[in-house]
Amino acid sequence: MNDPNSHVFVNGRFYMNPEHVTADDFFRSGLNMPGNASNQLGVAGVQANVNTLPGLNTLGISSSRLDYAPYALNAPHTNPRASEILVVVEGTLYVGFITSTSGPNMKNKLFSKILHPGDVFVFPIGLIHFQFNVRKTNAVAITRFNSQNAGYNIIANALFGSHPSINDDILAKAFQVDKKIVDHIQSQYDRVGLLLDNYDKPNSN
Repeated sequence: MNDPNSHVFVNGRFYMNPEHVTADDFFRSGLNMPGNASNQLGVAGVQANVNTLPGLNTLGISSSRLDYAPYALNAPHTNPRASEILVVVEGTLYVGFITSTSGPNMKNKLFSKILHPGDVFVFPIGLIHFQFNVRKTNAVAITRFNSQNAGYNIIANALFGSHPSINDDILAKAFQVDKKIVDHIQSQYDRVGLLLDNYDKPNSN
């Protein structure tokens, strides 16, 4: 499967020889178990995408379980390769996405809702979106994507935690702040690393 000399490269993954495929390639356990949300934002994701479920290759679908500690935030981010549909299973989430601008002098518009168990919300492909647990209890959601690998790009990580770093003059001008503020924010990423580094690590407890 990982030998480029013996398989065809399709849609970002090596296409498996049908003779070597087993039922396990279409199976993934663990979405009944909470993820390990011991990170700065308090969110964990357990993925069922092409990286953890090889049988999804070329099918254009994937899923994940998201666990939110009390007052946790799935920070503003994009899924560059997919639209997302989210179903709340437990708890209460404040969710939203921001539109792109379509012309001069047009403002980005926020669409947001408070979601309860059984509620569904859609995040269009490529748009910045977020989820925030507004309660002092845990929350759980299940997501579906129309891509085998939706991608996950946290805006703050991309801007302040990239390697190599974006020049602070650029960020200072973009955000209209002093460079010392940019340097301080970048130093936080140098110290703690990227947020959500427990994403897709099930809780062993």
